[in-house]
Amino acid sequence: MTGQHSAVSVVTDSTAYLPPLPATGGQLTVVPLAVVVNGVPGLETVDIDSAAVAEALNARRVAVTTSRPSPEAFAQVYRELLDSGADAVLSVHLSARLSGTYDAAMLAAAEFDGKVEVIDTRSTGMGLGFPALAAADAAAAGGTLAEVRQAAVDAVARTTTLFYVDTLEFLRRGGRIGAASALLGTALSVKPILHTTEEGVVVREKVRTASRALARLVDIAVEAAGDADADIAVHHLAAPDRADALLTTLKERLGERLRGAYLTEVGAVVGAHVGPGMVAVVVHRVA
Repeated sequence: MTGQHSAVSVVTDSTAYLPPLPATGGQLTVVPLAVVVNGVPGLETVDIDSAAVAEALNARRVAVTTSRPSPEAFAQVYRELLDSGADAVLSVHLSARLSGTYDAAMLAAAEFDGKVEVIDTRSTGMGLGFPALAAADAAAAGGTLAEVRQAAVDAVARTTTLFYVDTLEFLRRGGRIGAASALLGTALSVKPILHTTEEGVVVREKVRTASRALARLVDIAVEAAGDADADIAVHHLAAPDRADALLTTLKERLGERLRGAYLTEVGAVVGAHVGPGMVAVVVHRVA
């Protein structure tokens, strides 16, 4: 890490899929989750990229599994940050309903006498990334641990994560959505629009075709922005054209209310659970 240490350091995990961002005062340390492709383990974004996972999932016979960082991995990161001059650490992570990452971070935080606090964003992708960036900005501005935490909590409340998958099969396989929902989807050839809530991944709407689903994804995202200015992130797995078209339409619909727009491919961990063809829209309403 370079530059001035703020009194509070912010940690997140690799499922934020942050875009390349301009250098700001915000310090953000990213802890990678683990992925195993056909028995070969690696770290997301470090050893295994999106293309490798999309290829493995398309191959059908290839097993892809994911796992959280260990509590020890988190404890090591927290210790290094505190030893380097941070007074406190805020650790901001993907939904505890989707991964054991939050629990691992909580176990590690217990070793540090209140100097480390952990937040469950109840989301992933930039649904995690926007709160992590808000926390980093608050830390860069000299905020206390309580202020930095509040910045993240406020950002969670203003962020909506929506996504479309070609099939519910990968979510079902990974236990991230109920078997009944998956069965309904395949039986009726329904194309689901999903969102993340406190309950995990929930079906928001069911439509008949992929094109209609993508049009509804835009409509719901615009509704989520309301009258506010908004940052938008579009994610995809092996569907760059679909993602580009989605972002173009969102830019047209939001017009001058669009503050920032980001496009990134999801990595191996989320990719393993959503499958190729997935597109997501994350809407962050600006306070």
